[in-house]
Amino acid sequence: MELGIYSFGDISATAGVSAISAEQGIKNLLERARLADEVGLDYYGLGEHHREEYAVSSPQTVLAAAAAQTSNIRLGSAVTVLSTDDPVRVFQQFATADLISGGRVEITAGRGSFIESYPLFGAELTDYEALYNEKIELLLELNAAERVTWSGRFRPALDDALILPRPAGGRLPIWIATGGTPASTVRAAALGQPVIYGLLGGSIASFARHAELFRSEAERLGHGALPVGVSSVGFVAEHRARDTFYAGWNDTMTRTSAERGFATPSRTSYEAQAGPEGGIYVGNAEEVAEKIIATHRFMRHDRHILQMDLSALPQREVLRSIELLGTKVKPMLDAELGSVPPTHTSALGQGGQR
Repeated sequence: MELGIYSFGDISATAGVSAISAEQGIKNLLERARLADEVGLDYYGLGEHHREEYAVSSPQTVLAAAAAQTSNIRLGSAVTVLSTDDPVRVFQQFATADLISGGRVEITAGRGSFIESYPLFGAELTDYEALYNEKIELLLELNAAERVTWSGRFRPALDDALILPRPAGGRLPIWIATGGTPASTVRAAALGQPVIYGLLGGSIASFARHAELFRSEAERLGHGALPVGVSSVGFVAEHRARDTFYAGWNDTMTRTSAERGFATPSRTSYEAQAGPEGGIYVGNAEEVAEKIIATHRFMRHDRHILQMDLSALPQREVLRSIELLGTKVKPMLDAELGSVPPTHTSALGQGGQR
């Protein structure tokens, strides 16, 4: 199994922790990327947001910087808000970062969890579904061929357009991000690309049916056995991990719940999610490893990535968590589930199948 981390570059304040500048936030992200590479993690992802509490609105820019400072770790978005961007520029920018990295860059394409990018880039929310469907199809065409002829509703047509630069391996691995509904699962399977589920609430077991549906649909459509990933929040510490992580989690969830009209979070709901069946992966190395292994029994997933830095958790705490994830958790997963086969990530670059 591949193990990694992802971040939105959270720079907001929380209880006992001051907000940091966007500049410091970016520096922190690059330091984390270097450490994740050094301790042997497989993946480092950055999400795209256009909000004051997050430092990253252009993941591909920061990933290009990380590519120049790392050697082995795979780098990708988590996610690229494809609905409000131009697939041609997305492909070119990630292909450029891939060349800097020597072939280690991926795209995770999604629709995002916030809507600020729609008015910012002149997109209409009424076109929510149509925008994404058209743009993901175009992105896959751009990935498959150097010259593309295409027409659609939301950008000028392409007539035998030369799409450069090309990635180091010819194609970029492109994952499809979903929150986990039957409709989005079927749509992801139809695209013939790996899928990653945002396990942000509910029970781990409830996501098993989505993974099985994805696999069965992909096989039925002739795409073969496509990789499945899981993204979740989580944190590793030798002692009092739940207490350390709670303040940032509570701040983030309280803010998000107020915006969306959800129930106000509490320590009780946090502890329920941090328990064996919930979607928060927090504890010492043994506890986090055991929970990821338990998730694998349901999901049979190929990649698991954790978001640790909710509401500007101090850098020293995040760095220690990354170190423990790489030096303690990953060896346990490798012993139980097996390390990543040598052909795994290279095969993803050939249209997503393995």
